[in-house]
Amino acid sequence: MAFESLTEKLNAAFKKLRSKGRLKESDIKEAMREVRMALLEADVGFKVVRDFVNTVTERSIGRDVLESLTPAQMVVKIVNEELTALLGSENAKIAISSKPPTIIMMMGLQGAGKTTNTAKLAAYMRRHNGKKPLLVACDIYRPAAIEQLKTVGRGVDIPVFEMGTANPVNIAKESIKYAEKNGNDLVFLDTAGRLHIDNELVDELKKIKAAVTPTEILLVVDAMTGQDAVNAATSFNEALGIDGVILTKLDGDARGGAALSVRAVTGKPIKFVGTGEKLDMIEPFYPERMASRILGMGDVLTLIEKAEQAFDEKKAQEMTEKLMKNRFTLSDYYEQLTQVKSMGGLSEIAGMLPGVDAKALAGASIDEAMITRTEAIILSMTQAERDNPSILNSSRKRRIALGSGTAVVDINRLLKQFEAMQVMTKQMTRGKIPAMFRGKASKGLLGM
Repeated sequence: MAFESLTEKLNAAFKKLRSKGRLKESDIKEAMREVRMALLEADVGFKVVRDFVNTVTERSIGRDVLESLTPAQMVVKIVNEELTALLGSENAKIAISSKPPTIIMMMGLQGAGKTTNTAKLAAYMRRHNGKKPLLVACDIYRPAAIEQLKTVGRGVDIPVFEMGTANPVNIAKESIKYAEKNGNDLVFLDTAGRLHIDNELVDELKKIKAAVTPTEILLVVDAMTGQDAVNAATSFNEALGIDGVILTKLDGDARGGAALSVRAVTGKPIKFVGTGEKLDMIEPFYPERMASRILGMGDVLTLIEKAEQAFDEKKAQEMTEKLMKNRFTLSDYYEQLTQVKSMGGLSEIAGMLPGVDAKALAGASIDEAMITRTEAIILSMTQAERDNPSILNSSRKRRIALGSGTAVVDINRLLKQFEAMQVMTKQMTRGKIPAMFRGKASKGLLGM
């Protein structure tokens, strides 16, 4: 999980502060030394760490903190605010041209995930902004680069413009003409990468930039490379003037130093983060939400947004009505399981909940084999059995087990889970479900 070790060390430092009650200046300075070490071990740049710690220390030894009734909480609040500022303060959106098509030039070193995340971002913009994107194969050097773009393009059902190994500048120019002719209002140029930034690469990128005048230049960097990612961002920005960064593989970086350094060093915002390998696993970067997660305070807003994406609003309304009238069936139960599955791993979800130890669920995920067995069992039932499982006697269970390729014990286990779900729905109808789990955005979550 991203920032896992950093979160642990920061929380340990804050726990010591809370145990002291009233604080002295020496207590805060000792805690800041631990914060400094935690940030350096997370591979955050030395200058960034120094400036951050100095700012937090200066604010924390003021009268408002030391004379507060809850000084430790005030220190955490200051750290949260300064982390948010370090990460960019506000979500930076992609600029959309007033005259279509919007041209987005994607750059990055080899291995950063540029091609895959180009397709991810295109799919995101279509899904959330109603755009009609076009992917353009401008990388003519890397073996199979064009085929990779075609493959991920098919994966997200977005067309790919390519001209084989023609001059990349001409490919870019011709793709704009194609987009204008075919109504594509968003063009993503997947440019060439290198193992290291060099003059030849920079010259080509400069020529493409001059030829098509992109609306945005986005740099894709690998979070797991730490300070190398920051150095790459600095070099690309100095050479070409980037508009923003997409940070990939954030889910695999337990330290998180790149995320905390890149904005401070380059002055350019992180606009999106890749959170997994699947083609829908990309999300906007919200500095205040990320700061909250780093400090172990959760990220309920992102969790709610994931729920809204996973659960169809009309179906959610129908499900709510069934829940309130206690008419939740096994068919509904199965549908809820499949929708929860689409939200990602349990550790990812847990990391967004305040006070939940996501590390304890590291690597946990919805059991797809269990989903498959559940589907087979439910589909082997008659409609009457799905609507009223109480009629399932021994002979019916044997028939269902035979038809689904499972055992009677699997059917009994499913029925116990379903009964537990029914108990939960009864509690909800009596007003016993906490307020944070009510409302349109989280209706589907009740099926977990």
